[in-house]
Amino acid sequence: MSIETHVHRFIPGKEAGAPTLLLLHGTGGDENSLLPIAERVAHGAAMLGVRGNVSEYGSNRYFRRVAEGVFDIEDLIVRTHALADFVEAAAQRYQFALSSIIAVGYSNGANIAASTLLLRPGVIQRAVLYRAMMPLEPEQPPVLDETKVLMTAGAFDDLIPKASTQRLAEALRAAGAEVTLSWQNVDHRLTQEDLNAAQAWIAGLTNAAT
Repeated sequence: MSIETHVHRFIPGKEAGAPTLLLLHGTGGDENSLLPIAERVAHGAAMLGVRGNVSEYGSNRYFRRVAEGVFDIEDLIVRTHALADFVEAAAQRYQFALSSIIAVGYSNGANIAASTLLLRPGVIQRAVLYRAMMPLEPEQPPVLDETKVLMTAGAFDDLIPKASTQRLAEALRAAGAEVTLSWQNVDHRLTQEDLNAAQAWIAGLTNAAT
């Protein structure tokens, strides 16, 4: 396994035992896009920002799509496994435990994180999914008994059908994950309420572990 498959940026945590935030940007972002959000929701955490290695008309993405909201499933599967392999390699290179990871993904980044939960259980065990939808239906249901997920969705999001967000939450719960789904009175954009929800949720994880 190699970390050369994805352009990325790693910032060590400021204290021992801090979580490692796996930062997965939305369409058009890069490895730095979610750093300010990461600092806000988990001050002092290690940060691993990863750039999507698919270009859509010059915008970075993690996988191809056929149209808005219509994913290239074959490409999604390949890219999901490539990202999971990268994360495992990065954990070895930068010496953090997979169990310390909290994925923080927005839109396209949230969808690749959700796909990783469904296709490669254990690589990501905790995740904050901003504006996520059901990325694909796995052939074999995963076992996610040790997984915790926070999903925040926009009640007026015109890019993501509510039913798809609900389906993702249901699929994760059916696989054994503990899922918190929070609806915000907003569209696809992130708000302060989204950040506050993630900060409180991550703090709860950290307090539970001590």
